[in-house]
Amino acid sequence: MIHVVATITCHPGKRDEVLGHMRANLPNVVAEDGCERYEPSVDVELGHPAQPPLRPDVIVVVETWHSLAHLLAHLSAPHMATYREQVKDLVAGAELRVLSAD
Repeated sequence: MIHVVATITCHPGKRDEVLGHMRANLPNVVAEDGCERYEPSVDVELGHPAQPPLRPDVIVVVETWHSLAHLLAHLSAPHMATYREQVKDLVAGAELRVLSAD
């Protein structure tokens, strides 16, 4: 299993718009071969001293894929190219953490 933590930083005030595009594309992603989990998430206040400040312009996508090959196919899928085009002016940056439980 491959786990991905994708952190997407949106331009100020654009997070909800990016989330809308993500949610519209979600059925395409979860239908992909090898996709076990794909969940866009945002920070929630816990009130615990170990929690850093909330990030109002950040979306974290937690993903699980059967293999690196499945993840690579996802990254090059046509619907992901369409999504990236839709949000290119709304997103300031993105970072992928690709992890293995092996």
